[in-house]
Amino acid sequence: MRMTPDTAAVVTGGASGLGRASARALAAAGAKVAIFDMAAEKGEEIAHEIGGIFCQVNVTDEQSVTDGFEKARRFHGQERILLHCAQTSRTGKTVSRDKATGGFRRFSSADYEYSVLGILVASYRVASLSALGMAMLDPLEDGERGVITLTSSVAATDAQVGQVAYGSGKAGVNGLVLPIARDLMELGIRVNSIMPGIFETPPMLAVPTPVLEALSQSVPFPKRLGKPEEFASLVLELVRNSYFNGQAIRLDGAIRMAPR
Repeated sequence: MRMTPDTAAVVTGGASGLGRASARALAAAGAKVAIFDMAAEKGEEIAHEIGGIFCQVNVTDEQSVTDGFEKARRFHGQERILLHCAQTSRTGKTVSRDKATGGFRRFSSADYEYSVLGILVASYRVASLSALGMAMLDPLEDGERGVITLTSSVAATDAQVGQVAYGSGKAGVNGLVLPIARDLMELGIRVNSIMPGIFETPPMLAVPTPVLEALSQSVPFPKRLGKPEEFASLVLELVRNSYFNGQAIRLDGAIRMAPR
């Protein structure tokens, strides 16, 4: 898809990290960008910087997402580009020792459900609501109407100890890609996911320096954390190259996560 000044994009989780870098890149490429996030101050700041708009959206709430799309479309028109980065989840081992009692505890079904709703259901919600709007657009070259990019993780295949909910949720995101792409093929809407490895995001940069150095050395090449701008570069390529469809793409420096 060739971006023009009329091309509208929505980026969830666009106030920080991978989403922020991607919002900047899309705006620099000419798109009108709407940022969906819960962090109002940071979201407004980046929206002002790139000449876009901010919509305070909770991706776990259907009405909040619907309202966000309504506002974004009112200002920019129907989006042809959706990047979904926002998520919420909890960590914990399936069964672990409870230090308080000396016995064992289970990662609760409630915590697991919270994570699935925040990762997998949210991904379907945002993608399907965006696709519903894209379906009404006039087709471009090859009959293309839009492109949806979901954010998975290398944890979808290499989930570590304590990532039962996160890893299976992200695996589910990859599982959405092909059936949604096939559901939308006659509408000319493409769907892909990106599986980032260890990237320089705010939560990662908050860990102690020795841990960051060890993580950097664990990457085969280059021996460093991924840069958000490298994620954004792939987002742009997935928009521009219309033959990318139905793909879950690793972006990880060839890392394969160890159990711990």
